[in-house]
This record gives sequence, C-alpha cells and structure tokens, in this order.
Amino acid sequence: MCADTTSSTRTMLSGLPACDDNALVHSRKLQSLIRDAIASAGGWIPFARYMEYALYHPGLGYYNGGATKLGGSGDFVTAPEISSLFGYTLAAQVRQISECVNKKTGAADILELGAGSGKLGVDLLQELERQNCLPRHYYILEVSAELRERQQHLLTEKMPHLQSRVSWIDRLSDQFCGTILANEVFDALPVHLVKWQDHEIYERGVAWDNHEQANEFVWVDQPVDNNTLKMAATALSGLINPEQRGDFSYISEINLNAGFLVQTLAKILHVGAVVLIDYGFGRGEYYHPQRDQGTLMCHYRHHAHGDPFFLPGLQDITSHVDFSAVTEAAVKTDMSLLGYTTQAHFLLNCGVTEILARTPAEDVHNYLPLANQLQKLVSPAEMGELFKVIAFGKQITEPLIGFAGGDRTRML
Repeated sequence: MCADTTSSTRTMLSGLPACDDNALVHSRKLQSLIRDAIASAGGWIPFARYMEYALYHPGLGYYNGGATKLGGSGDFVTAPEISSLFGYTLAAQVRQISECVNKKTGAADILELGAGSGKLGVDLLQELERQNCLPRHYYILEVSAELRERQQHLLTEKMPHLQSRVSWIDRLSDQFCGTILANEVFDALPVHLVKWQDHEIYERGVAWDNHEQANEFVWVDQPVDNNTLKMAATALSGLINPEQRGDFSYISEINLNAGFLVQTLAKILHVGAVVLIDYGFGRGEYYHPQRDQGTLMCHYRHHAHGDPFFLPGLQDITSHVDFSAVTEAAVKTDMSLLGYTTQAHFLLNCGVTEILARTPAEDVHNYLPLANQLQKLVSPAEMGELFKVIAFGKQITEPLIGFAGGDRTRML
C-alpha cells in the first residue's frame, strides 16, 4: 500500500446540522458492516465498494434507508422538485420520441430510472395527457423502498385514473420500445477513485484506523490491480498530466458503472431513445489539469461538503458525470448519439417559455413564482450550464427538438 495515508476531514464538518440518536444508531450499524467488509477483504476496499455500501446497502444504505432525501426536509432538491415546468417541458421531447416509435411499432412506453419523489412522473403524465399522447405504460425502476412508497402515494393522489398505466419493476425487461429517462441517476453510481502520482497510478480505497486516538475510516492508496480500471486510468494519463512532470499529483473519479449501465440499456432498447439529465462535463473539462481533486461531493441537509466518511447511510455521495465516457460506451453498442447540450438550451428548445406563457404575466401571484423557478432551471449560475442533457437512440432518424440549438457535442 502507498505510504500516503490521509485521514478524513471530520473536524471540518462541525458546522453541519446534528442528527438525532436514532439516525446516529442507524449510521453506526452501517459503519460496523463496512468495517467488517474491510476486515474480510484484508484491511482495504476500493472506494467504489464503500460507496455502494453507503448508498445501497439493503435497509441501511442512504437510498435504501428510511430518511427523507428530496425536498426542503431532505438533503437536496432536483429539477422536478424545483418546478413542474421541468416535467411539462420534457414531455415535448418524450412526445416526439413516442411519435417516432409509434410509426415503427405502434406502441411507445416510458421507463424512468430512479424516479425520486415521483414528481417528474406526475408532471410528465399530466402534460402528456393534456396533449392526448399518454404512453401505453409508464414503468419505474426504483431501488429505494422508501422512495418507491413516496412515488406510489404521490401518483395515487395526483393521478388515480392513470394507476393502470403506471407500474414499478424490479428488473429491466428483455426488450423496450419508447423513451428511457434518467434524471440525476448516473451521478449516484459508485465510482472508483484514482490517484496519478508522479508516473504511477494508484487506486484510492478505504481502510479502518483503529488506533486509540482515531477509530475512523481513512484513505489508503495502492497500485491498481483492476485491469479495466487500469486501462481507463492509463488512457487518461496524457490528458491529466500533459507535461509528464515527475512531481505531479492528481485525484479523480472513473465511473465504470456508468458504462455498464449504458450498455445494459442498449441491450434492451429496440426502438426509441435514452435521455440522460445530470451534472457533468465532457472528458477534457472533467479531467482538466486544474481539477486535481476530482468532483466527489456529499449532500447532507442541504449542505454540500467533501467527506464521504461523514455519517455513512445518512448523506448522499455523488460525482459529476463524464459524458465522453458515457458516449463511448453507448456508441460501442448500436445506439447513435442523438444530441448533447446544456439543460438551459434543452428546455428552451423544447418550449419552456411557451409553457410559462400559459400563465398570464398579469397573474402576478402565480406567474412570479414560476418565473423564478424557470430562472433556477436555466440560469448559468444555477442549473442551466452545469446540468447537461444527452440522448442516444435506435431507429430514431428525426432530429430531436431538444437539441435544435446549443449543440455541445464538440465537448465530448
């Protein structure tokens, strides 16, 4: 193992909100399980495995525990939570894809991966119903039992007459025709952490420091022995350290799971499109020499910080998406790149201002909140530039309206 072992910066997190005793017990149970996994693995596990435990362990991981995640009482807010304008506008793109699919198969469905609170599904279905183009089925693949329950409650409350069209699935079907949606899904996939040090490549993993004054998770780097990861890291070396300096040090993420998921979606997609919405960059910007600490970020009670060892199971852990890697994985299958742009351009291309205009500006009580919400969705200082939209498809030959302007494919 590399001698450079760095403890977590727990002392820097004193400003975060305190958790109650029950939540603390929950986190300590998960911490104990991760410690056991580290011991069973010989004292070290890759960060990707730690992240998988912290987010997805049954009953204890962040997405499988009972804590509220979305909205004002949760840890973060997504675009559908900010405004119904998001889902209403996305419906225009879904409708176009569905019309293309219907011409070839006669029936188009929608599959949403990780549906959050269910708000996006409700808004999409409401707008598609208004346009008289409801899908045959609206499928939701959700790993979180708590979120699934919230989704079912919201959809039952808001759209009881459409219950027969909506169903939750535990696994992907063998074949799908229609639109596959993933809003802020890829950023929560477990990532490997890699450190480029001088002319060597290390994988950053997690160990447990049981010294009397510590008793905490710590970072430990060791040479990469995962061949797939090593190939990906080696391919990035020239981009990250173009001058090949001997004193160079750089830490970042490689998301192998993103490629695996894209390829899985490609296998089931027969006719239609995959639309991904998330925050991230093309490779050149993602692995910019000045971004030498990566993009890993944690979210706890609407506070963002950089310590993934803080209260495991009670906070979200994310990293930005490398859209170039996602695109490479997609084109290795028989999917075609249909477009890549910012969230701001995508929403404007799909007619978000026209949807806002349905509410008269003279109706100040209703119009001003919507206008403020739109600002958050499209402003470069908010979500407009950092969030991107990318689409891949099969047998879709018509240019998608969401990418009519603001093309960013040159950044991939």
